[in-house]
Amino acid sequence: MHKHRFTPLAPLLLFALVQIPGALAARERNRPSYRTCHEVSPSCPLAGTTYGYYPELGPNAFFLALFALLFLWSLGVGIWSKTWTYTLALGGGTLLEALGYLGRVLMHNNPWNKQGFEMQICCLVLGPSFVAAAIYLTLKHFVIYCGQEHSILKARLYPWIFVGCDFASIVLQAIGGGVAAGGGSSDNINIVNVGNNLILTGIAFQVATMTACGLLVVTYLWRYRSARARRLASTEKSAFQSSRDNGMVSTKLYVFGSMVVLAYFTVLIRCIYRLPEMAGGWGNELMRKEKEFLLLDGMMVAIACVALTAVHPAFFFEPFTKFRKSTHKASDENSTPTISD
Repeated sequence: MHKHRFTPLAPLLLFALVQIPGALAARERNRPSYRTCHEVSPSCPLAGTTYGYYPELGPNAFFLALFALLFLWSLGVGIWSKTWTYTLALGGGTLLEALGYLGRVLMHNNPWNKQGFEMQICCLVLGPSFVAAAIYLTLKHFVIYCGQEHSILKARLYPWIFVGCDFASIVLQAIGGGVAAGGGSSDNINIVNVGNNLILTGIAFQVATMTACGLLVVTYLWRYRSARARRLASTEKSAFQSSRDNGMVSTKLYVFGSMVVLAYFTVLIRCIYRLPEMAGGWGNELMRKEKEFLLLDGMMVAIACVALTAVHPAFFFEPFTKFRKSTHKASDENSTPTISD
């Protein structure tokens, strides 16, 4: 009696084990995606998109125009002043941001626009890394100008270490974006998740790099202030101290330093915001809130780019351009390649 009552469950269980995974797979294949959907329709609803909204035209077009103008300005000033490395970093960041918001503008009328979606994902993930690189390039010159003896690191190591780490984060994010895009094209959620994790790792590494950089700068400032008595007694003074003693320090230096600090914190805020946004997976609740994205990503990067472009070191930080010219002169004489900026 006991055997007769439970025997029918065996074929039912076997049927479920065979049929349910197939049904789930078929449902997953029929799920709306950027591969199968090309416009909003009953079978491809707005809620099925990654963001779940129509990107607003006004703010996204504003950021597109702003970053495009900043790119042209930074490119023009960079060519005129021959600050090539700084121009490559800042120009690359503003160009990527402009292309990213172009992608969002393309999605305004059609959130299922695959090209617009992939463009804005890749460009807006990578753009701030280039902006951060522009910040790092100024540190060496601040240290040289104010006194290398107060720095834990040698001045020449700042661009090598921090730009190198920044480049590593760019590579991780670029690979992750490519993997995620490939997974999205094939509707393979496992590949998409691998790509997302790589992007998240790259952003986390960028946050760690920026945090380490900030701690080194704070340590430098603390050691600089602590060595005030020794500086006054020393006969060898830094260029900054000599200029300060003679009342020749321009207010432009303080303005430029303030803008670099502002750019640093705004880029850091953006990166910190991206961590929970990406950690929640594609289409999570935070990712589907456009106002938060425009404020904590778009606005933060825009402030950083405006600060670094408007207060360009070619006009506001004379030691930067002086060092560049002397380095180029030495390079021409010795035919030895160096990092000039």
